[in-house]
Amino acid sequence: MTGTDTAEMALDRSDPESAIAAAAHRCSNWARWGADDVHGTLNFLDDAKRARAGALIRHGRSFSLSQSFDTNGPQHGWRRRSNPVHTMLDTGTDAEAGIQGFPHGLGGADDVVSMPLQCSTQWDGLGHIFDHGRAWNGRRAGEVVTSQGDQVTGIETVADRIVGRGVLLDVGRVYGTGTELPDGFAITTAHLEETIRTQGGASSAVGRGDIVTVRTGQLTRARRDGWNDYAGGAAPGLSFTTADWLHRTEIAAIATDTWGFEVRPNEFDNAFQPLHQVAIPHIGLFLGEMWDLDALAEHCARTGTYEFFLVAAPIPVTGAVGAPVNPIAVV
Repeated sequence: MTGTDTAEMALDRSDPESAIAAAAHRCSNWARWGADDVHGTLNFLDDAKRARAGALIRHGRSFSLSQSFDTNGPQHGWRRRSNPVHTMLDTGTDAEAGIQGFPHGLGGADDVVSMPLQCSTQWDGLGHIFDHGRAWNGRRAGEVVTSQGDQVTGIETVADRIVGRGVLLDVGRVYGTGTELPDGFAITTAHLEETIRTQGGASSAVGRGDIVTVRTGQLTRARRDGWNDYAGGAAPGLSFTTADWLHRTEIAAIATDTWGFEVRPNEFDNAFQPLHQVAIPHIGLFLGEMWDLDALAEHCARTGTYEFFLVAAPIPVTGAVGAPVNPIAVV
């Protein structure tokens, strides 16, 4: 029996505090890469691994794994998050009217977008979540993120790092009805490992430096039935007990097609996002949320190959604790 199996059997819904503390102790990467580290698990993704990942491009076909950034998105005001507001500053009608002030008939269009940085497809940075006032690598939260933003682990510090081997674990296809898991489905280590076995072959293996994507099918359902409570409501997602797997596999990052990455409602009474509380400040793991994995999943199922070259650089907003991303998978 593995330590992870023991953790799953011992989960006590009434005591999230103890479970979080124990998992944080078991899975801590504090000081693993030195006291000044700002990259966390992205240290597992080095130049050699990026070079090998380039060989995964066989056909040159690319897939955007991003949802749209527009007013038709999933946000409904939780934590003051809104969908993007796109405003035109200059338009073709302005150009036709000759009111733009340019010489010799030149005209143009210009625009601006206002949005929370985590309103659609995005990365959680290492300054996004704290545990008892401590940020990644044991730093005081107040010394990391101030009113000026994340002064230490801002998302710009990883702008050139999230490029490498991507792996899709289509848990929704393996365990779901059709290809969709029901809301509240807790994806355990056993589910992840069985999905790897079912998909078969070395292309599904997960290891050091990989960027893992987990498809639940919730976004598929939201597209069909409407957003409803996609942003913040019940959802399939990773079980708290996968913390040990996330630590043991030494993956660089992980992303899902859901709003909150972990299963909701959470597996403890009176808890909120406990896996985040371990994964980000203690493991140093980058979490992606609201990724669109459907088209890629169809391709992977058809070809039987679940690995790909992935470029998933966040927009380097200085001091941001999370940022939008348009991940591109190339097969």
